[in-house]
Amino acid sequence: MSFFGKLRDRLTRSSSKLSEGLDDIVEQAPAEDSPAEKPGMIARAMGRADAPRRVMDDAMLERLEELLITADMGVSTALKVTANMAEGRYGRKVTSEDVKGFLAQEVTKILEPVARPMPIYPKKPQVVLVVGVNGSGKTTTIGKLASQFRAAGKSVVIAAGDTFRAAAVEQLQVWGERAGVPVMTAPEGSDPASLAFEAMTRAEAEGADLLMIDTAGRLQNRADLMEELAKIVRVIRKKDPDAPHNTLLVLDATTGQNALGQVEIFQKVADVSGLVMTKLDGTAKGGVLVALADRFGLPIHAIGVGEQIDDLSPFDPDEFAKALTGAAEE
Repeated sequence: MSFFGKLRDRLTRSSSKLSEGLDDIVEQAPAEDSPAEKPGMIARAMGRADAPRRVMDDAMLERLEELLITADMGVSTALKVTANMAEGRYGRKVTSEDVKGFLAQEVTKILEPVARPMPIYPKKPQVVLVVGVNGSGKTTTIGKLASQFRAAGKSVVIAAGDTFRAAAVEQLQVWGERAGVPVMTAPEGSDPASLAFEAMTRAEAEGADLLMIDTAGRLQNRADLMEELAKIVRVIRKKDPDAPHNTLLVLDATTGQNALGQVEIFQKVADVSGLVMTKLDGTAKGGVLVALADRFGLPIHAIGVGEQIDDLSPFDPDEFAKALTGAAEE
């Protein structure tokens, strides 16, 4: 299965919420707008001309806004998207397939400017700091990225900076063995900033292309934990003032709108340079990715839709938009 096919399959919970909601909005049109007979789902699925149609009016746009908000796109993004969808189409009769296509186009417009792979610099080692709250998928993401970079011919070193959780270190070591990437560890409870410094020294000595530093999961409302993260950044910069060259914030899609608050806090502490969104396969809140792109404009480097190594893929805005909205493939 292609990644797009997998994405469409795994985004079922989010796409079903939007797709079915859009069908309802069109089919529950005022009586004067409705055709005498509504073939319903079969006609819609076959793209027939006699599929239900509804005039795009204020009532329809208001329901559309509500639907997008419940899909975790956020109020401001929902208002922007519906206004753009109405431009040039207001007063026209549309089918639900039309609306899905229009919605996919507007979502793509928001996502295109932020869909960028993680930049690779000539600097050796390029330091990649990976941050996020507990359970966001940081450790797994590091393992998958390291494996992919290694497969692309890059030499990679991983630093297991979550020195407080033995399971995280063990998980990274498993990924390291699988990818043929060395994993630096320190005794449980050690200072993660010291480990980061030592890892930079080793990566530099070995001429590694990339150093990926895992960090302990942090609750963004815990000032002490966030200060510890700030310390890691300060110590790294003692060795290289330009490091970390990438700071990836890993976000769990199941947290929905809470992801917005996480971005705000981590940006202040760690100068986040890009986002990775995980667990899109387990939630109906996939629309939050659109809200994040619209509000922060941070690069979205990759998305995760499962546990396997090929379930983390570069972010394609057009494919994501179509999979999210249930729009037909061209």
